[in-house]
Amino acid sequence: MVHKDAPTSPLEDLMTRWRHDFHQHPELGFNEHRTAGKVAELLASFGLEVHVGLGQTGVVGVLQKGNATRSIGLRADMDALPISETGKVAYKSANDGVMHACGHDGHTSMLLGAAKHLSENGNFNGRVVFIFQPNEEYGLGAAAMLDDGLFDRFGVDQVHGMHNIPGMETGTFASRANAITASESLFEIEITAHGGHAALPHMGVDAIMVGSEIVGALQTIVSRKLDPSLNGVVSVTEFESDGRRNVLPGKAILRGDSRALSPEINQATELHMRRIVDGICAAHGVVATVSYDTIFPATINAAGATRAAVQAAQSLAGDDAVDGDCPAKLFSEDFAHLAAARPGCFMLMGNGTEGDHARALHSSDYDFNDAALVPGSSYWVTLVEQQLGEGG
Repeated sequence: MVHKDAPTSPLEDLMTRWRHDFHQHPELGFNEHRTAGKVAELLASFGLEVHVGLGQTGVVGVLQKGNATRSIGLRADMDALPISETGKVAYKSANDGVMHACGHDGHTSMLLGAAKHLSENGNFNGRVVFIFQPNEEYGLGAAAMLDDGLFDRFGVDQVHGMHNIPGMETGTFASRANAITASESLFEIEITAHGGHAALPHMGVDAIMVGSEIVGALQTIVSRKLDPSLNGVVSVTEFESDGRRNVLPGKAILRGDSRALSPEINQATELHMRRIVDGICAAHGVVATVSYDTIFPATINAAGATRAAVQAAQSLAGDDAVDGDCPAKLFSEDFAHLAAARPGCFMLMGNGTEGDHARALHSSDYDFNDAALVPGSSYWVTLVEQQLGEGG
C-alpha cells in the first residue's frame, strides 16, 4: 500500500540514479562538498529556497505553501564511512577506503524525492524545512548546524528523522515514544603503577594485572549495579601497556565504549566506573585517571511527534506494517541533538531481509535497498501532508 500521492515511477527512477551517484562518490564527515553541492543544485531546481554552509557542509531547503505559519523539519544525513567496499554493485565506491555503509546515500535521495514531489504536487499549507546534515557518523554535524543557528534561522514546530534497518522487511516502519537510540560515551582509564622485572613481581605493581581486574569489574556495572529492566552496555575495546619481554608494565591504558538509554543510566555508569577504578587502584597502591566523554546523547522521541509519525506510517503502509512501540536500539544517532532542541521523532524503516540489504550497518558489503526509496519518500510526503494539511 502506498500513499495516493506517492512519488511516481519517473521520480523513483530519478531517486535511484541519485542514490547510485551518491553511493559511487562517498565523502566523509565535513568533507561532503560534492554531495552538498549536488543536493543544493537539485533543491534549487525544484524551486526551493536553498541555504548552504550550515555546520560547514550542511544544506537546508525551505518550501512554503500557503500562508500558514506551521512548520516541520525533515532531516537526512549525507556522510559516508572510512570503510573499503567489498560489495560487487555496478555503482561501487570510486573513493578508495570510503563507502556508504550505513545508507545515508538512500536517506539523502529519499528526502530529495520528497522535496521534489512536495514542491510540484504537495497538498499542504505551511513550511517544510529540509535538513541535509553532515558528519552524522562522528556525532558532530547536528551540533554544528545548531551552532550555526539552524532552528533560530529556520524555526520548526517538530523535527523528524529516519534510518534504514537491515533485517526489517522493506515497506515496514517502527518507532516508539521516549528513548529510541542510546547514548554513546567513550572512556579512557590510564593506570600508573610501578613496573619491574617479570621474575620479581613482588618488587613492583603489574599494571596489566590491575587493568585486568578493572576490565572484569566493569562488567558488574550492568549486571549488578543497574536496574535489570534498564538497558546498558560497557565494553572495553582497547588495552595498551608499556610492558616488554620480561618487563612488567608500569603503565596501562584501557579504552572503551558505553551505551545507555537515558541520561540517568549514563550518569550512573560513569559514577560506578570511577568508583570501581578508584577502589581497585587503591587496593594495589597505584593511581589512575578516568575520562568519560558522551559523544552522542540518547535520542528521545517526543510523544506528540511520535504519534504523528506512527499515524503517517500507518496511513501509508497499513497498521500491520508499523510497530508503534518497538524495542529501543543500542546504537547511537546524531539526530539526538535535534530532538533535544525541538520535539521530534526518529523513525526506523525496513531495508530488506535478504542479501546485501540484510547485511549489518557498517559492513563492507552492505547496500541500501533501492526498493525502499518509494516507501521512504512516500512516508515523508504523508507526514508533511498530515501535519500541515488543513486538518493538521
